[in-house]
Amino acid sequence: MKAQVRLFAIARQLAGRDVVTVEVPEGATIADLRTALHAACPQLGAALRHMLFAVDADYAADTTPLPPAADIACIPPVSGG
Repeated sequence: MKAQVRLFAIARQLAGRDVVTVEVPEGATIADLRTALHAACPQLGAALRHMLFAVDADYAADTTPLPPAADIACIPPVSGG
């Protein structure tokens, strides 16, 4: 299935675009999505393992399955005070 991932902040800058579409198998998880994103955008590199993901507006763990047509967001860690 095709998964469309919206990128924010440094992820968007590294990838050079705000949306990445990747192919993942049915029943894929966020962990599978990370692997597919790395293959599609190697420039995300090591930063990808620190990114948070949201599926349909809820934060998702690596074990979270991806439903078809999900709204997926890749959110880099933030800092500040």
